Amino acid sequence: MTERLKPVDLTKIKTYSVADRPTKVDFSLLAKVPNIHRPLSDFFDTLPNLLKARELLLAARRIAEARLKGRGVIFMMGAHVVKCGLGPIIIRMMEDQLLTCVAINGAAAIHDFELACFGHTSEDVEKGLETGMFGMVKETADRINKAVTDGVKVGCGLGESVARGLRHWLPRYESISILANAHRLGIPLTMHVALGTDTVHQHPTCDGEAYGKGAMRDFRLLAAAIATLHDGGVVINCGSAVILPEVFLKALTVARNLGNPVRNFTAINMDMIQHYRPMQNVVLRPTRTGGTAITLTGHHEIMVPLLYAAVRSHLREYL
Repeated sequence: MTERLKPVDLTKIKTYSVADRPTKVDFSLLAKVPNIHRPLSDFFDTLPNLLKARELLLAARRIAEARLKGRGVIFMMGAHVVKCGLGPIIIRMMEDQLLTCVAINGAAAIHDFELACFGHTSEDVEKGLETGMFGMVKETADRINKAVTDGVKVGCGLGESVARGLRHWLPRYESISILANAHRLGIPLTMHVALGTDTVHQHPTCDGEAYGKGAMRDFRLLAAAIATLHDGGVVINCGSAVILPEVFLKALTVARNLGNPVRNFTAINMDMIQHYRPMQNVVLRPTRTGGTAITLTGHHEIMVPLLYAAVRSHLREYL
């Protein structure tokens, strides 16, 4: 008879210090917030009113109009948005009150956390995988997992738990952290994970029960934020191919089930290629009975600053 399979013992894993890990993203490489002057505004005025240029300008106009009307603007983002150095742009968008809610996946939280604490992030996956040391940095896992455990105990969701834990440690590079600055500004930041998909889940400090409770709270919080999209709001999915599109679809269903119409909003998907799930779950299905669907294809490190600058250009007469 085949011997029954036993779970691995995570207490026996080997970890190492973040100081010993080579990384590919350093704080000095992040984007600089553009200073919007007339010449840049003139640039957007010169774009052709055709194809994707028209969609870019439409997306910017809808975001600007949403905030002027007091409607919600939800920015959902995957890890590559952080790794591409866009934290300062997202933070400025929050400071400019262009975003009313930010939703991230677990990997985005990890990279943002490491940039804030250590000033660098993004390891060589292939090299680490070969030796069994991929994702085995001790400091990152211990701190994030403790933040989740402590925060969930006092009623926080995952996003708020990690953000408050991060601010508690007074990280050297807090100014470039999306998590920390959303918490500072009082902007809801939800974090959505699937257990086993993030490196911090590999460690014995990971409490699956705490993650489950925190993720459920953030799912409910996102559903509440989605209710603010009705009649003029905007949802942007940037660089999440699976987790956030799936969570968004279910949270939208919950919001509508509870009596919120949530129609006539603009759904935007931004990525280097257009994947099936974001296209269906964020852009097409939710807007089929009313709303606007926009897809912007390109590299995040170019497209996100461009979109932000275009929004500011539309708002220049109000700011």
